[in-house]
Amino acid sequence: MALFDRFRRGGGTRMRRPGGETARTGSTTVRASDHEDEKHLREFVTARRGVEGFVEPRTAVSDVTLLLVAHDGEWTRRRVPSVQWAHSFCNKHQVPSYDAGLVGIPQRMRDYNSRKRAAEKAERKRLLEG
Repeated sequence: MALFDRFRRGGGTRMRRPGGETARTGSTTVRASDHEDEKHLREFVTARRGVEGFVEPRTAVSDVTLLLVAHDGEWTRRRVPSVQWAHSFCNKHQVPSYDAGLVGIPQRMRDYNSRKRAAEKAERKRLLEG
């Protein structure tokens, strides 16, 4: 068998098509949203105050997602069935919703991530020294 035989047409191993039960986005197989995602979003909204929703469009590597950001910057992101579903979910829970592609991501979320990283770094340093 020559080195490149498997790449020739008609010979060698052929690539199979992906199963029809999975959602496809570009060349990547992604997991569809499910009941657990909805449950997580609902729990996040009810347990925090000042929550806003940011609907993120479908991309080459992920399906439509809903990013929820609380007043202090704490956040969560989950897949959702559609853009319409995400806005409907937010309306149902009295959460303002925005198109993340238009308004971007709030600064308080980036600040929250920075504070969390700094705290984790300080904790690692404390553990290494002590």
